[in-house]
Amino acid sequence: MPSFDVVSELNHHEVENAVDQASRELESRFDFRGTGAKFERVATEVTLEAPAEFQLNQMLDILKLKLTKRGVDLVCLEIKDAEVNLARARQKVLLREGIDAENAKKIQRAIKDSKLKVQASIQGDKLRVVGKSRDELQEAMALLRQQKLEVALQFNNFRD
Repeated sequence: MPSFDVVSELNHHEVENAVDQASRELESRFDFRGTGAKFERVATEVTLEAPAEFQLNQMLDILKLKLTKRGVDLVCLEIKDAEVNLARARQKVLLREGIDAENAKKIQRAIKDSKLKVQASIQGDKLRVVGKSRDELQEAMALLRQQKLEVALQFNNFRD
């Protein structure tokens, strides 16, 4: 039986490259020179630090631009509120991976409601979609691409 997996994964190498490029742009920009503004990446969290809140917004725009250019979907970003005091402003951006149970059920429901002859089963942080023919699986992929979800979806492990 042909099948594929629906996952939500980040390319950590591309994220690291995007953060490095954003840091280099901060160093070269005149309005950030000497301010001590910086990006810090630890695992799946990027911390933006600057002297003022309006600079955080500019840094966030730079980061989003660099991530987009590197092919990272911005849907995976969870932007926290800025923490501002008199001296510094700090903001955390979380990088989400995996499909949580709520979104997995939405995907499973969308496949079931579409009346396609495929079965979707939740397996941890991914979904396995099984069908009788390759064409039905491709229709299911097209259906999922059209859905508006809070996670970035990739399709892998396609077995014929």
